[in-house]
Amino acid sequence: MKKPFHFLITAAILVVVSACSPNLHQSNKMSDPKDHLVLVKGGTFMNTKSNYYGKSVTLSSFYIGKYEVTQKEWMEVMGSNPSEFKGDHLPVEKVSWYDAVEYCNQRSLKEGLQPYYTIDKTRKDPNNKSDNDPLKWTVTIHAGANGYRLPTEAEWEYAAGGGQMSKNYTYSGSQNADDTAWYWRNAGDQYLTGDWNWPIIEKNKNRTKPVGNKKPNELGLYDMSGNVREWCWNWYGDGDGDSGSYRIVKGGGWLGDVRSSEITYRGKFEANGVGPDQGFRVSRSE
Repeated sequence: MKKPFHFLITAAILVVVSACSPNLHQSNKMSDPKDHLVLVKGGTFMNTKSNYYGKSVTLSSFYIGKYEVTQKEWMEVMGSNPSEFKGDHLPVEKVSWYDAVEYCNQRSLKEGLQPYYTIDKTRKDPNNKSDNDPLKWTVTIHAGANGYRLPTEAEWEYAAGGGQMSKNYTYSGSQNADDTAWYWRNAGDQYLTGDWNWPIIEKNKNRTKPVGNKKPNELGLYDMSGNVREWCWNWYGDGDGDSGSYRIVKGGGWLGDVRSSEITYRGKFEANGVGPDQGFRVSRSE
């Protein structure tokens, strides 16, 4: 039986569209992982509000995630989802610092990159002074590796503050926290006023939000203020100390006060700590 003429025309159109659009059915698989990374040009700190402004700190160029690591990205690498609030495009949370460095290595291997970290789970890190961390894995770096890693505190703050394009914002992308950050006042059903109050926050159903729905900063980076707190490489202390009880967290989160969403705020959390407002974003050396 002959096919109707309109059927033949439709089939021909589909063949042409498919030939011209090789990513029609596999756009996610074909995308370059670096599409979600932003190149941050190095230099000295331009944001006058930064903790590093006016100091002799010059950074090399590096890549950093445009978004916080999502649950979809986490699942593709790690195979399970620890998050309290579930959703592919929500940031992964309830991940420890150890979880984050493991993810970096596993994602590097998955993409054919050299892992940035050596993780020794059998030897206690003598530099970890915490009384509440039973793991104390020894984690060392390969400085020349091209794999994924956590940003240093200085890199994180430089990127959040706009790098060489900085407009001296207090929050990452604005002088107004509500433009750029999910924090305790705006991360629930209603906009909250008054003082921070957990029972009210809980009743308001505050939670994480899909990444990238607030205003980006000068470099096109999203959620560096608010949503989830983000792990950095460094120990909490003065400068780049090589020991401590806590690792640095930056950026504040949906549960925190607006002060913690300022780019200068220095948070701390034990490396084995997890929370529904605790996530991270990846970086790579240029």
